[in-house]
Amino acid sequence: MTDVRLVVLDMAGTTVADGGLVERAFEAAATALGVEPGSAEHAEHLSYVRATMGESKISVFRHLFGTEDRARRANTAFEKAYGDLVDGGLIAPVPGAREAIEELAGSGRSVVLTTGFARVTQDAILDALGWRDLVPLTLCPADAGGRGRPYPDMVLEAFVRTKAAEDVRQVAVAGDTSYDVLSGVRAGAGLIAGVRTGAHGDAEFRAAGATHVLDSVAELPALLRADR
Repeated sequence: MTDVRLVVLDMAGTTVADGGLVERAFEAAATALGVEPGSAEHAEHLSYVRATMGESKISVFRHLFGTEDRARRANTAFEKAYGDLVDGGLIAPVPGAREAIEELAGSGRSVVLTTGFARVTQDAILDALGWRDLVPLTLCPADAGGRGRPYPDMVLEAFVRTKAAEDVRQVAVAGDTSYDVLSGVRAGAGLIAGVRTGAHGDAEFRAAGATHVLDSVAELPALLRADR
């Protein structure tokens, strides 16, 4: 590893514990598009949602529902349902996540939070947790030209906007899905960690190219202290 100057962290499942709210919000999206709960189509769609955790949600719905109009209707229903659940107090920080972010920032590193959700949902999560001022920059797919994970765009957008690092190898990426890992690999990040607090596990992380697998993002500061 080269000296890490920029840390790009996923939100839901990595720094934020949402207790499966993605699947609950998907129920609303599926219902809005006429997919019957308990049907074979519903089960197939839910399986795809689980497999693609971490990917931009509009991209998932484009795959599932075919046309742009149907995908956007599903995405609108999903974002509203997820936002309502967030407003209902059904999310919390992953234990130790805030402290890890503060330690990383205190060590002189820039920290950026990213998501596959739309900006309105990302802001709702930040507000619910009181995290608006926790980091100087948060990114959603729209902030990076519309492409979310597994594309490298949000990682590279963080690199360009913060100017915290001189080389992409000075970037660390951490997330709970193979899509987080793959986005880090494609961006050329020097450290890419999968964390076991969310959707995917060790096999998916290693297959996607993770350099490290951690029990939690709370372990990241210690790993980076060893880097110096």
